[in-house]
Amino acid sequence: MSPKTDTKKTTKTSGAGFTAEENAAMKARAQEMKAEARASKDKAAGESAALEAIAAMKEPDRSMAKRIHEIIKANAPALSPKTWYGMPAYADKDGKVVCFFQTKYKFNYKYATLGFQDAANLDEGAMWPVAFALIKLTATEEAKITALVKKAVS
Repeated sequence: MSPKTDTKKTTKTSGAGFTAEENAAMKARAQEMKAEARASKDKAAGESAALEAIAAMKEPDRSMAKRIHEIIKANAPALSPKTWYGMPAYADKDGKVVCFFQTKYKFNYKYATLGFQDAANLDEGAMWPVAFALIKLTATEEAKITALVKKAVS
């Protein structure tokens, strides 16, 4: 009796199973890190990159990202705009991302996201939100974002 031979083909998935969007995000982040090193975290270069990322977005995310950029600049001027995984982000003096905006088109999501990283001072007990879905901005959402950004940098 001969041993059974496995006739199935094995195929290697590119990028260790990551989607094309995830691979693109990782590639964008690597380029951003190189640019940051070259520019020595130049605030003007970072803002230019963030504004370019916003300008490349589709509506309605572009308008929301523009308005969020304005809110953050007005209420947290110590944060430096930059890109992070190809999306606009805002970092503290140590270069750590405090908050970011992600278009819904980045990973084909239902909504855009305003997210906060661990550098944000949002800790509240044992559990608190760090990401918020955005479909549109009204005065109510803008007030909530303003309060969150102020708290994040307090």
